[in-house]
Amino acid sequence: MSTLIVIAGPTASGKTSLAIRLAQHFSTEILSADSRQFYKGLDIGTAKPSASELALVRHHFINSHEVTDPYNISDYEQDALKTLSEIFIKNNVAILAGGSGLYIRAVCSGIDEQPGRNDTIRLELTQLYESKGLEELQIKLKTLDPEYYENVDLLNPHRLIRALEVCLSSGRKFSDFRKNEIIKRPFNILKIGLLLDREELYERIESRVDQMISLGLVEEAKILLPHRAVNSLNTVGYKELFNYMDNNSTLTEAIDLIKQNTRNYAKRQMTWFRKEEGIKWFDPTDFPAILNYIESKVS
Repeated sequence: MSTLIVIAGPTASGKTSLAIRLAQHFSTEILSADSRQFYKGLDIGTAKPSASELALVRHHFINSHEVTDPYNISDYEQDALKTLSEIFIKNNVAILAGGSGLYIRAVCSGIDEQPGRNDTIRLELTQLYESKGLEELQIKLKTLDPEYYENVDLLNPHRLIRALEVCLSSGRKFSDFRKNEIIKRPFNILKIGLLLDREELYERIESRVDQMISLGLVEEAKILLPHRAVNSLNTVGYKELFNYMDNNSTLTEAIDLIKQNTRNYAKRQMTWFRKEEGIKWFDPTDFPAILNYIESKVS
C-alpha cells in the first residue's frame, strides 16, 4: 500500500528542508500543508521554499492561488486527495509538509461537513467585531453554542466569526457539525513531528524574522496592502506591518510584535500537534534517525 509521510511541527522547525531531503531520497513530490503558502505574493512572510528549493523537488499547493481567490479547507482536502492519487500511480511514497494542523488532519482523516461561506453574515460579524470588540463575539457564541464556547480559542476572532457564521446561517449549533469522525484513507500515513528545545526554537524564530525583514518583507507588505481585507492576509508578519503603515506603531515595534506573535503561534502549533495521535517526534537535525524510522515502516 502507498504511504503518505507527514512532516509536522511549529514554524521555523525545519520542515521544508527535511521534506525536500526525504522527497529526493524517495524520488517523490511534496504537498504543502501551509494554508498561507497557497497564495501568490505571500512569499517572504510565509517563508515559502526558495526558487532553488522549488527547483529541486516538485511542490504542490505553493503559489497555486491568487490572494483574492476563495479557497477553504474542504477545497484543499478534495484537491490534495486528488493530487495524492496521481502521485501514487507512479510512486508509492508522497510527502505532506506544513504547520497548519487542521489542513493536515483534513488530508489524513477528513473534516466534518459544514455549511458553506455566507459572506453577508460574515461581513456583519466582522463589523460587529471591529465596532464592539472580541467580547461581543464571545457573548454571542456563548448564547448560541455554549458547548463550542467551552472548547474554542476565545482569543481567535476568526474561529469565533466562523462558528457564529455557521450558527446563524444554519440555525444549528456549530458543535453539531464537529463529530470528529475519522475517515479511513486508502493509503498508509506516517507522521513525523519535529521537536526543538523551546529556547532554540525561539532563537530560530528571531533569526527568521530578521532575515525576512532583510529580504524585503516590508516592501512585500506594501504591495499587498490594497488586499489587506482578505482573510489570507490576516497573518502574522503582514498584519503587524499593516498596522505600522497605518502609523499606529514604529517599524521596530512592528518587528518586535512579529517576533512575539510568531512565538505565540509556534506555541499554539505545538499544543495542537501534541494532541494529535500517531506522531513520532524527532530532533529535526537527526536525519539518519528519521530516515531509518521511515524506511522501517515503508514497505
